[in-house]
Amino acid sequence: MKYLLLLTIALSACSTIQHSKNVKVTPLSQIQWEKLNPARGDKSPQAGTLWGDRKGEVETAFLAKFVDGFSSPPHIHNVSYRAIVIDGLIHNDDPRAENMWMPKGSYWTQPAGEPHITSAKGKNNIAYVEIDKGPYLVKPIDKAFSNNEYPYNIHTSNIIWEKNGSFETASIWKNKKGKVTGRLIKFSRLLVLSAVSARVVLISGEMTTNNKQQNYLKAGSFASLDNSIVDLTCKDSCILYLKTSKKFSLK
Repeated sequence: MKYLLLLTIALSACSTIQHSKNVKVTPLSQIQWEKLNPARGDKSPQAGTLWGDRKGEVETAFLAKFVDGFSSPPHIHNVSYRAIVIDGLIHNDDPRAENMWMPKGSYWTQPAGEPHITSAKGKNNIAYVEIDKGPYLVKPIDKAFSNNEYPYNIHTSNIIWEKNGSFETASIWKNKKGKVTGRLIKFSRLLVLSAVSARVVLISGEMTTNNKQQNYLKAGSFASLDNSIVDLTCKDSCILYLKTSKKFSLK
């Protein structure tokens, strides 16, 4: 009921909201790939920017692609990041930790300055990664520092879902003020999303949208909404990542 109420509020408060208008969709097939860490040459993972700029000082999200058997040397990052497994198996932890393979739908956080390694196994390994502010840099562990954050890894089997009619939600990330900014949404068949400003990444499954191109989307595809409503039709069972700190509704 609370999501139906939110829909009514959103429609009455935002007269500019229109069905399937101001929706930009980018299929996985259109994402441009480049080296995530050029200093490692051919051993570098691949990165595909979804929005923002990893080299700039802006909020950024990208896909990271790893080959089977990839394992990074111990390193740190200058900024904290959050990530969700889209395909394959990924391990991210302290360099001394035993492998804990996280399958699709699992998620983790990596604090700035914390030494860690990242490994992958499987034919196709992809993760969604986001930062609040760049640039996103890789540095040696002798530059390690503490920013008073703690890393955590959540296996998909440990996600707590809340039932909301025909779909389920899981709140996974909050900002420093305690407001939820990242959610996973599990649904089948049809989901109607209304948002003042939001970004959506398909984590698993296949779906279409009702915008002008009638896009057929695979996991890793994303969409942005600006004062709009979009119909998302899932082929079977889908999981979306919804990023927004503003008003939205689902039904």
